[in-house]
Amino acid sequence: MVQAKATDPHSARRTGRWKLFAVLMVCAAPLILSYLTYYVIKPTGRTNYGTLIDPRTRPIPAMASTTLDGRPEKLEQYAGKWVMLKVGGGECPEACQKQLFAMRQWRLMQGKNMDRVERVWLVTDDKPLDTMTIRQYDGMHLLRAPNETVGTWLPAESGTAPSDHIYLIDPLGNLMMRFPVDPDPRKVYKDIAKLLKASAIG
Repeated sequence: MVQAKATDPHSARRTGRWKLFAVLMVCAAPLILSYLTYYVIKPTGRTNYGTLIDPRTRPIPAMASTTLDGRPEKLEQYAGKWVMLKVGGGECPEACQKQLFAMRQWRLMQGKNMDRVERVWLVTDDKPLDTMTIRQYDGMHLLRAPNETVGTWLPAESGTAPSDHIYLIDPLGNLMMRFPVDPDPRKVYKDIAKLLKASAIG
């Protein structure tokens, strides 16, 4: 009869520690991988350039908006398309002119999809608009709207006002994105292009 060899207690303890370590590594691997992915690898395309806004909380509010000649006209009538929105007074200094130019260019850059995008300027005071500005940006919709309602509806970055930003409204009539002050034109174009590509509506 062959007698079983006695087990070395030190060797058994070492083997047990390695097995425990291996089990811990297997359990911790997904957590370690997620940390590496988020903090080290940082895959591209993980975030949008513009700030996403929960559309469920920001539908177009009821407001007494009109055309420049005083006819009632609602922002909601552009539902079904994507709307680039600018707000601010009728006096349009350099920063305002840059916004209007950028909106026109971003729409043109969408190529065959540009007809899916409308441009709207909500004028929040009674000051007259410069005729040359209106002609230069022909095709943009101009509506007068109450400043208080507009300001309550549109969220701005800390230290800024809604007039400092361009906003995007989805085809269902919900506010869904805000672009930063002095945005990178290429990055804004890419955000809009991605939304148009992914959207089955508008």
